[in-house]
Amino acid sequence: MRSQLTLLIVDDEPGIRRSLGESLSEEGYAVLKAEHGEQALELLEASDPDAIHLMLLDVWLPGLDGLETLQRAKALRPDLPVVMISGHATIDTALQATRLGAFDFLEKPIDLERLLVVVGNALKQRHLEQENQRLHLEVEGDRFFLAESPAMKRLLADLRLVAPTEGRVLLTGENGSGKEEIARLIHEQSPRARAPFVEVNCAAIPEELIESELFGHQKGAFTGAVRDQKGKFREAHGGTLFLDEVGDMSLKTQAKVLRALQEGRIEPVGGGGAVGVDVRVIAATNKDLGEEIKAGRFREDLYFRLAVVPLRVPPLRERTEELITLAEAFLLKLSRRYGRPARRLGPDAKDLLLAHDWPGNVRELKNLMERAVILARGADITARDLGPLAARHLPEPDPFSFPDFPSLKEAREWFEGVYIQREIRLQNGNMTRAAERLGLDRSNLYKRLKALGLETREA
Repeated sequence: MRSQLTLLIVDDEPGIRRSLGESLSEEGYAVLKAEHGEQALELLEASDPDAIHLMLLDVWLPGLDGLETLQRAKALRPDLPVVMISGHATIDTALQATRLGAFDFLEKPIDLERLLVVVGNALKQRHLEQENQRLHLEVEGDRFFLAESPAMKRLLADLRLVAPTEGRVLLTGENGSGKEEIARLIHEQSPRARAPFVEVNCAAIPEELIESELFGHQKGAFTGAVRDQKGKFREAHGGTLFLDEVGDMSLKTQAKVLRALQEGRIEPVGGGGAVGVDVRVIAATNKDLGEEIKAGRFREDLYFRLAVVPLRVPPLRERTEELITLAEAFLLKLSRRYGRPARRLGPDAKDLLLAHDWPGNVRELKNLMERAVILARGADITARDLGPLAARHLPEPDPFSFPDFPSLKEAREWFEGVYIQREIRLQNGNMTRAAERLGLDRSNLYKRLKALGLETREA
């Protein structure tokens, strides 16, 4: 809707700001005004990535001129359309503005009809580019990057700034939130994109082997070292080394990683001399490294080496705006993988997904959609196809409020149904464990559920 679109007018002439502002306000746009480039950049830096939708920028400004303001604005917001305006610009100025990313160039006095056409076209193009980005899901791969929620839009804006640099990045976030996918995206948008991306899960490697895994070893360095091994630092030479769960490294390993980052050299286990390595390190953790430092479990000097740019990956519960799109993208990809007909989420399934708090984040969502694709039989995915989730969200009965039963038999059946549902919920939908807790065979539990009209699928 047009009332949601905000335009920023940057001009040092009060009359121009007033006349343009009034005309655009009458057309339904929200208008912000700045009288010089510095003020405009301050507004962009202080606002959310999607708060300002277009900028009208005068070429000749006091202090920071229009072209310099344009260049800095594009560095801050690469997707922000900028329309340049001027009363006495040259062709060379117009060409320079176009090269810097200006959408169009208008001469003063500004024709209102022409202005509205240019603004409309610029906003339309911006919308199409954002839609293309939003729908650019890697259906054949495992990575889906959507940015519709404020938290993900902020992250995406930061990624655009940090990816082209050589700065080390520390990604923090809960398990399953997509830290590895973000690390890969940074790599793919960096100058090192054609070089290797090498991942090391620091929590999955035994302490006695992690030094060899990271730095390599010489043949015969220890029992089982039957050949030379390069190690992950050397494998990633020229590219990116992703140290996942870096907070789980021992202090001994941390010291050696710190030395490698400081010197740009590693020494394989068993000798052989120091070897130079050129890697960009991206680290990730689900731990609070500040608390780990206080507890003496993580080196503060290593933290500062890794966290040149700290970025927080939001949990799925903070991404409700893209949750359904993400779920249906997984459905499409997984339907193709298993050769099943493409299904969409039904209204009750969507409600259930939106009501859940997603402790397992994106990984939990993907697993749930995979289960639904395999087991669903109807045209759409319904709440019943989301077995474990459906069981977890069964309505909690009020023990002090129940129907007026005409007979003791019906009251017993009602209580039995409530009791069984409660146990299934406590076991997170696992019917085998629920049957054991209830003292029933699993087959008898299913029969009893059917008799009570409470069919529930196995988790």
